[in-house]
Amino acid sequence: MELSKLTLEIFSKLEQQWLFQHQTNNNNKKTRILTIDGGGTTAIPSAPSLIHLEHQIQLKTGNSNSRIVDFFDIIAGTGIGAILAVLINADDGTGRPLFSAKQAVKFITDKRTQLFKTKSVGVINRRKMYSNESIEKILKQTFTRSSDGKVLTLTDTCKPLIVPCYDLNTSAPFVFSRADACESDSYNFDLWKICCATSLDPSMFKPFRFSSVDGKTSCYAVDGGLVMNNPSAAVVTHVLHNKRDFVSVTGVEDLLVLSLGNGNSNSNGQVNCSSEMKVDRGGYCKKQYIVGTAVEGVSETVDQMLGNAFCWNHTDYVRIQANGYLNGGTMTEEVLMERGVESLPFGGKRLLTETNGQRIENFVQRLVSGTSSLPPSPCKNAAVSQLVNGR
Repeated sequence: MELSKLTLEIFSKLEQQWLFQHQTNNNNKKTRILTIDGGGTTAIPSAPSLIHLEHQIQLKTGNSNSRIVDFFDIIAGTGIGAILAVLINADDGTGRPLFSAKQAVKFITDKRTQLFKTKSVGVINRRKMYSNESIEKILKQTFTRSSDGKVLTLTDTCKPLIVPCYDLNTSAPFVFSRADACESDSYNFDLWKICCATSLDPSMFKPFRFSSVDGKTSCYAVDGGLVMNNPSAAVVTHVLHNKRDFVSVTGVEDLLVLSLGNGNSNSNGQVNCSSEMKVDRGGYCKKQYIVGTAVEGVSETVDQMLGNAFCWNHTDYVRIQANGYLNGGTMTEEVLMERGVESLPFGGKRLLTETNGQRIENFVQRLVSGTSSLPPSPCKNAAVSQLVNGR
């Protein structure tokens, strides 16, 4: 009897030691995902969050040349978030990103009036719209490499990239992925065209018609935010099904996700406006808020879904969102000093004691202390056989 007890204790301790070692190894081999929402033209709060993220990486590594792409295995973005994602991920020709986070945000700030240049249209009922020609010109110039004059395509990124739009030809979402682009030129597109496709709000821009680099795949695109304003679910699904680039991923427990929200911005850059501001005197919703309300609902739904998926280890999924940005202070101070909000399983949210800035800092600590399940620079030419119709 005593021998049986001793044997049981020995096996129990061995089991505990194995489980601890298994958990530790798993923590050091998570695939790291960064996603940036669409919404508005100012990229608040994702812009200051992105700057803070890269700054913390540099502080904790002691390397001022560290970039966000060095610590993430795949990046996704929609709308204005996609432009930021592409800016910090596009290859300058040496394997390094064209823009740092601070430079990317400065680009959005400096070029905002050109990216979203207003013009008057109509003869009798004249109204303000955005110019397609202006945003196309700026983005094409930006993603044409000055060193060799190459127009950058989806294969010219430092890390895998996911960007959605909505295709009027098929009445369905169209998702651009580097995995597909590496497999076939029919799924490879110029980066400036991808940024246009995902950013053109149909209430303000004309739809954008374009083709792949070989001309075999065409798309008639409007804003990706209409269907995937928060691209987190799309990129998580992509990673789970992509068994060539992400061999070791078997479930969400193998993922580490940072999702940067953008709220619902009005034309003045104010985020998450009060419900009274969205309704006119007659009690009807104001037209300028209808699209914003729809895409905000999409983002919140995805956040709730991922909150449920990661409920057993909620620290593996971190969502940064503005709760009430007010004009007056600098956007960095306002957004990063707000207390974080976390979705609860099966509905609802809770206000955290940590600020958004502190949540990013804690997330970066995990990034720099662990190692990825992938090589530092995944092979760009790796082809992927997707589960359904190549995407």
